[in-house]
Amino acid sequence: MRTEEPQTVNLKDYRAPDYRISELALDFQLDPEATRIGARMRVQRTGAAAPLVLNGENLKLVSLSIDGRTLRPAEYKLEPTLLTIHEPPERFALEIVTEIAPAQNTLLSGLYTAKGIFCTQCEAEGFRRITYFIDRPDVLTVYTTRIEADKKLYPVLLSNGNLIEKGDLAGGRHYALWNDPFPKPSYLFALVAGDLGVVENSIVTMSGRKVGLKIFVEHGNEPKAVYAMDSLKRAMKWDEEAYGREYDLDIFMIVAVSAFNMGAMENKGLNIFNDKVLLASPETATDDDYARIESVVAHEYFHNWSGDRVTCRDWFQLSLKEGFTVFRDQSFSAAQRSAPVKRIEDVRALRLRQFQEDAGPLAHPVQPQSYISIDNFYTTTVYEKGAEVIGMLKTLVGDETYRKATDLYFARHDGQAATVEDWVRCFEDASGRDLSQFRLWYSQAGTPVIEAKGRYDAGKQTFALTLRQSLAPTPGQPVKKPMHVPVRLGLVGRSSGRPLPVMLEGENANGPDERVVELDTSEHTFTFVGVEEEPLISAGRRFSAPAIFKVAQSAADRAHLMARDADSFNRWEAGQTAAREAMLAMMNGSIPDPAYIAAVGEVLARAEEDMAFAANMLSPPLESELAMAAKVIDPEAIHEARKGLVRAIAAAHFGGFEELYGRLNFRGAFTPDAASAGRRALRNACLRFLTAADDENAAALAFAHYRGATNMTDMIAGLAALSRMDTPKTDEAFDHFRIRFEKDPLVLDKWMALQAGSPRPDTVARVRALMSHPAFDIKNPNRVRALIGAFSGNQLRFHSPDGSGYALVGETVGALDKINAQVAARMAGAFETWRRFDDRRQALMRARLEAILKAPGLSSNMFEVATKMLG
Repeated sequence: MRTEEPQTVNLKDYRAPDYRISELALDFQLDPEATRIGARMRVQRTGAAAPLVLNGENLKLVSLSIDGRTLRPAEYKLEPTLLTIHEPPERFALEIVTEIAPAQNTLLSGLYTAKGIFCTQCEAEGFRRITYFIDRPDVLTVYTTRIEADKKLYPVLLSNGNLIEKGDLAGGRHYALWNDPFPKPSYLFALVAGDLGVVENSIVTMSGRKVGLKIFVEHGNEPKAVYAMDSLKRAMKWDEEAYGREYDLDIFMIVAVSAFNMGAMENKGLNIFNDKVLLASPETATDDDYARIESVVAHEYFHNWSGDRVTCRDWFQLSLKEGFTVFRDQSFSAAQRSAPVKRIEDVRALRLRQFQEDAGPLAHPVQPQSYISIDNFYTTTVYEKGAEVIGMLKTLVGDETYRKATDLYFARHDGQAATVEDWVRCFEDASGRDLSQFRLWYSQAGTPVIEAKGRYDAGKQTFALTLRQSLAPTPGQPVKKPMHVPVRLGLVGRSSGRPLPVMLEGENANGPDERVVELDTSEHTFTFVGVEEEPLISAGRRFSAPAIFKVAQSAADRAHLMARDADSFNRWEAGQTAAREAMLAMMNGSIPDPAYIAAVGEVLARAEEDMAFAANMLSPPLESELAMAAKVIDPEAIHEARKGLVRAIAAAHFGGFEELYGRLNFRGAFTPDAASAGRRALRNACLRFLTAADDENAAALAFAHYRGATNMTDMIAGLAALSRMDTPKTDEAFDHFRIRFEKDPLVLDKWMALQAGSPRPDTVARVRALMSHPAFDIKNPNRVRALIGAFSGNQLRFHSPDGSGYALVGETVGALDKINAQVAARMAGAFETWRRFDDRRQALMRARLEAILKAPGLSSNMFEVATKMLG
């Protein structure tokens, strides 16, 4: 923990390292309280004579030598976070022995233990907590790792690369020797040791090589890793077909651990996963869990090329690997499931988190220009908005050129630490286009607003579409330049509802009914010809850019598009916009919009055509989404408006929901495929409306749904409905669930999260009580995210007018900062929107942030987040 004000790191100050480390041999003598690490590295100076500066934190230096000679104290300087060797030779072998206490490492960064398992997390700057090293991404090194431990306690010894040798030693110990032939940065180093079960399989690559696949889990969890293995095999084949990327080692391994700051980590050949995103069975995992596992397994595997073989030069290039890999995993999931539904899910998540980030004090570009703690920039802007930037590039250059550009990128930069500029240059070279303006997506923060207005000339059968863009000021960027925005659009006949051709003057009469236009100025008018009837604008199809698309349309127009638009995403978008406008009007005293409610009936009538899509169409914007649209956030009014709209829909179409709910009841064996998941999603959407009254009849139906469920998806749907209700059946169901799953922490996370998200008035008290429950452990990030994270997202109760919600989260964040600063800083983000509330709530949240900032021993992570939110 730092007591002085932390220093800012700036992109403009980047300079190449003074030394390179070509080889590193590590020797681990594992012990939970005193692990000794020997590090022998080959070092070469890259330029003029300079001191060798190595990073190190919480290390005990045991010995230090160069070319076999122990250094005298005058030859080096040891500081809390640095080891400086004053005058090293040009080339030399450096040997360092350090000692650490993994069992005491609550930061979960570096080498630590969790439930008797040794585990590492070195991204972003965790390797410096293992040994002294140049801990930065642009130092690429070949690693050889020897691990020695008690064989009975730690029979499995794993590291990066291929297993070279293993054997038994005296005293009941054993060892394993691993070598990774591919140079990598220190953040990709990994080690795992423990008593673990394994699921094994193999795959034959496109060149005919057989690769062994192993997933290591706690004993007894092997059946829960089967779906992850299936996902891995599908991801490996997809990457060969879609990107031509073949796996390069003899073995690929995954390990699931119970305490992990992130979802997973792509360490070369040895991915380490939070068990939350790896383990699944019908009794313990929902359909969303299965989809998440499929996505994360693919994401971490895809990093083998987009992140490992080609890594990032510095942490300002983080989106180079993360944005690109998110786009790859989204594309994979879309190919495995329903592409329209996947697009809706991705955009909904982007808007909920990234648009809010863009609109607040923590706004930053996809390529940040400065940071205090890099841990704070593992954000939705870097990841999800970064993925949208990749998608726009693909839209602009086309599928074929996109593949040429990515092939060029992998060939040109294999084994290198690359930059965003390197990435975009590959697209320029492959396409012949100048993408200098497009690069603004990396350097400018904020969410563009695209306004679309049209003018139809019936006599000439032309339609003049004017697009205007604007980008609001963000911290440090008061003035913005126009972005290069691909806008995918179509025209829908106002009378006929049919797709209309979208042709520019001089084009063939049989033109397309959809096209991409490029907006690269503040305003531009596109004139389309051969438009036979007055059209409705369908702009931003498939969400062609991470922007807010505004089209002036009536409620009737939106209902028309909701039913007739040829683009599935924009059908959903029209419905979401109509529902949002209806709820905002209800907050001002209006009745529920009849046009929207009638359009819901049309969706219900066609629901079985695509059940997963229909489930999304039937779900109006969440309270948190509605809050983003409100000028001043009024949590109580928002809650009542959404509840009122749901009840109005239920009243109008109760018979239809009831009939569909009964027809979708399926008692066969559970399967996690997309079609089965879609059926469950639609039936549970019906349940939401059938229980909208929150009365005793609703409670009885929700309770019967819960008790009759044969899988976790349906159980959670029943519990979610009951969580809204103050009825004995709620407590009965939650008690039954707790007792049934008391031995499964991941399932109890769901139990805690549902209670933390309840709109009931006693929610704050319940969450405080749960913090003392044996199921909760503040040292475990999963438990903190399940309870405190879920409560922070409870729009109604976190923002209780008395400030009790703020007090609960503020106190927890303060305590957590002393234990795990990375997780604490993320939890503090709950206060990000404090300026958008009424004066009383603003004062309460500001006071909590100021109290956090004044706490003694504040971490650099928390200092950066709190000062930006208050600034």
